[in-house]
Amino acid sequence: MKDTKRGLETVELATEGLLAINRCGLQGKLKVWCLQFMLIPKLLWPLLVYEICSTTVEAIEAKINKFTRRWLGVPAGLTDVAMYCRKAKLRLPLKPILEEYKCGKARLLSMLEDSEDPIVKTVQPTIKTARKWKVVEAVDEAKECLKIKEVIGQTQTDRKGLGSSTAKWWSKTEGKEKRDMVINRFGSMKSPEGFRKQSSNLNRDNGLIGIMPCRNPAYGMRSGTWRHFGSDFSSDQCTISCPQTQIWYGGKRKRTPLVRYAKAGRPQSIS
Repeated sequence: MKDTKRGLETVELATEGLLAINRCGLQGKLKVWCLQFMLIPKLLWPLLVYEICSTTVEAIEAKINKFTRRWLGVPAGLTDVAMYCRKAKLRLPLKPILEEYKCGKARLLSMLEDSEDPIVKTVQPTIKTARKWKVVEAVDEAKECLKIKEVIGQTQTDRKGLGSSTAKWWSKTEGKEKRDMVINRFGSMKSPEGFRKQSSNLNRDNGLIGIMPCRNPAYGMRSGTWRHFGSDFSSDQCTISCPQTQIWYGGKRKRTPLVRYAKAGRPQSIS
């Protein structure tokens, strides 16, 4: 039996769910809450159980991002980095379904490889994810990164200094701890190819320039931190156009619109 039709059924299920949420009379931020805590968990089950390719998941995520921008009242040209970045000044409690799909496949493969059942460990069932993205290669790369990190040792990544935090090493962990290390490392490994067309004023590590940091970004959707969306994600702050971006898309420098950007954390206006 093949799971060819399961991908189409999942896409139809996602479309019907998005349209149903869009028709309800809730506010935009409450619609996004329904999406994150009701629809996406419902979609993840068939995505992880059946052999559905990553291209289908990318199509579902594109539909989700389209409705999310509409419900939050942000421009259609807002990049996905602004919504799903974890190091920005304004971090949103959103999780991309593609990342959840990849982490779920990686977790399943790690559980099968480290299974205590000798039959399962000997047979090693294959997990197919099509040709564009292969879970076996991704998990092996994450393990190699963890081994190299152990060889390099603990380094300073912030202002706390060396020795302020404890580090877990690959050779000293077993079972579930190793799987958790692989998943955490796997979630942080992302290719920067999709972000090369961004403006020089946008940086994935430094966050969105011109948006003030949110004090309580980790409380999530239930704590009322979503009230910042209407003011912080406005078109004049998020739609940044510069000569470099215009050249990437074949435009001209003299047609660059008026934008708002910031230097050294102080928003300024170009007149």
